[in-house]
Amino acid sequence: MTMKGLLVLLLSALAFARVAASADQPVQPLSGLTVEQLVATALRDSPRLAAMRAEWEAMSQMPAQERALPNPMLTYKGSDMAGNFPGAAEKQYDAEQTIPWPGKLGLKGRMAEKDADRAWFEYQAMRRETVMMVKEGYYDLCAVRKSIAIVQTEQNVLGQMEQVAETKYSTGEVSQQDVTKAQAEIPMLQGRILELMARETTLTARLNTLMNLPASAHLELTMEPPLRSVAGAVEPLITAAQTNRPEIKASEAMVQRGEAQKSLMRREYLPDITVGVEYTQSAGAEDMAMFMVGLDLPLWVTKNSAGVREAERRIDAGYAGVEAAQSEAQFDVQDAWFRLRTAQQTLDLYEKDLVPQADLRFKASEAGYRAGKVDFMDLLESERFLLNARLMQVMAEGEMGMRSARLEWATGAGTDDGR
Repeated sequence: MTMKGLLVLLLSALAFARVAASADQPVQPLSGLTVEQLVATALRDSPRLAAMRAEWEAMSQMPAQERALPNPMLTYKGSDMAGNFPGAAEKQYDAEQTIPWPGKLGLKGRMAEKDADRAWFEYQAMRRETVMMVKEGYYDLCAVRKSIAIVQTEQNVLGQMEQVAETKYSTGEVSQQDVTKAQAEIPMLQGRILELMARETTLTARLNTLMNLPASAHLELTMEPPLRSVAGAVEPLITAAQTNRPEIKASEAMVQRGEAQKSLMRREYLPDITVGVEYTQSAGAEDMAMFMVGLDLPLWVTKNSAGVREAERRIDAGYAGVEAAQSEAQFDVQDAWFRLRTAQQTLDLYEKDLVPQADLRFKASEAGYRAGKVDFMDLLESERFLLNARLMQVMAEGEMGMRSARLEWATGAGTDDGR
C-alpha cells in the first residue's frame, strides 16, 4: 500500500473513532431552567411564531407598494411602406403614465396598513398564548415531578411499616396478614409512579415542542413554586383586558380597514387620469411632438355600488368581531380569576388544615400500632390518607401556577415583541 493510501486509511479510522465516541456520549440535559428561561426560549425558537412574524413582516411591505403609482408605459412604433417592411421610415415614441384620482392610492395604502396591523396583533396573540402554554406546562410538570418524589419517599415509609409488622409478627403480637398487607401496598405505589412518569413524559414532550426541541430531550427544572399573589377585584382586570387583548385590536383594525375600503369604493366613481407624450420622426419631414391627456370612464356603476356594499358588510363584520372579542375576553378573565381564587383557597386549605391533620393522624396511628392499641388496617389507612393529602397539595400548587398563567393571558398582559 502506498503512503497516500495509508494516510487516507488512518484519517478514516480517526473520523470513525470520533463519531463512535460522540454516539456513546449521552445527550446533556438542559439543567436548572426557570420558567422565565423556558418562556424566553419558546419565544425565540418557536417555528410557529417565526412563521407568523415573517408573515407580518411581509405584509408590512404592502403599504409602500399600494401607495406607489402604476408603472409608466413606454412604446416604440416603426412604420414604412409595405414593400420596405420591416424598415422604419417613420418612428414614434410614446410615454404614458396613469395617475389615480387623488386619495385612491392613500386609501389603498391604509387598507394594506390595517391588514398588516391585523397580522401583527394575531402574532402578539400567538406570543401570549405561547407564554401561557409554557407556564402552564412548567407548573404542571413541576407538580408531577414533586408527586413522583413523594410517592417514591412513601415506599420507604411502607418499608419501615413492613419491618415493624415483621418484628411484631416474630414476637407473636400480630398475625402474618399485617406483613402481607404492607407488602401488597408497595406494588400499588409502584403502579402509581408509572402513571405519573407517563404523564411526566407527555408534559416534557409538550414543553420541548413549544421550545422547538426534540420531544425526548430531558428538562431539568428549578421547581420554583408559583407566586402567592392575591387575586384582587375582577373588574379592573376586565377593564385591562378590553384595552390590552390583541384579539380585540385585530378586530378593530378590520373595522378601520373596512372604512378605508368604503371610502376607496366611493372614489371609484371618479375617473383616473392618464397623461402622455408622443414624439414622431419621419423621413423627409420635421419631427413632431404631441401631448395627451385621457380619462377612464367609470360607467359600470353596478360594480362600484357592489364594492361599497361589500365594504359596509366588512365594517359590520368588524364591529361584530370586536363585540365578540370583548365578550370572550370578559369571560376569559372572569373564569380565570374565579379558578385562580379557588386554587388559592384550596392550597391554603391543604397546607393549613388537611396535611397537618393527616400527619398527626398517621403519627398517632403509628404510635398506637407499635403499642398494640391500633390494628394495621388503621395504620395503613392513615398512611394512604397522608399520601393523598400531600399529593393533593402539590397538585393544588401546580393548579395555582397554571391558573395564574391563564389569568395573565386573559388580561392581555405579557411580553410584547416591538415592531
